[in-house]
Amino acid sequence: MNLNIIGYFMYLAITIFIILKVGKICYKNGNIYVAELIPNHADICQKINQVLLLAYYLLNIGYCAMTLISWQKISTLPNLVETIGIKTAIIIFIISILHYLNIIILTKYIHKLIK
Repeated sequence: MNLNIIGYFMYLAITIFIILKVGKICYKNGNIYVAELIPNHADICQKINQVLLLAYYLLNIGYCAMTLISWQKISTLPNLVETIGIKTAIIIFIISILHYLNIIILTKYIHKLIK
């Protein structure tokens, strides 16, 4: 049995679930956050949040798909679990960095962007 194929499916299922769940939470709370930054511009706030969500999905799901190329041959079950854990941790780390960068950029530059 090829453990790489099993690992690919498990990794994609775990990471895509995390990406979709985090994206939904950030989108829901992001509407409130962006509306607080730009009062009286509900349409712009909604559009900014939709673009952020779309970029988030494309970047993270694309990155997950690209990481499958770099997997080495998995020969044992512990190696499978270790590989999935490391790859999932990397994508969670990237998601957290992107989230904080988005907050910093929105907080510092949002007023310059809408003028």
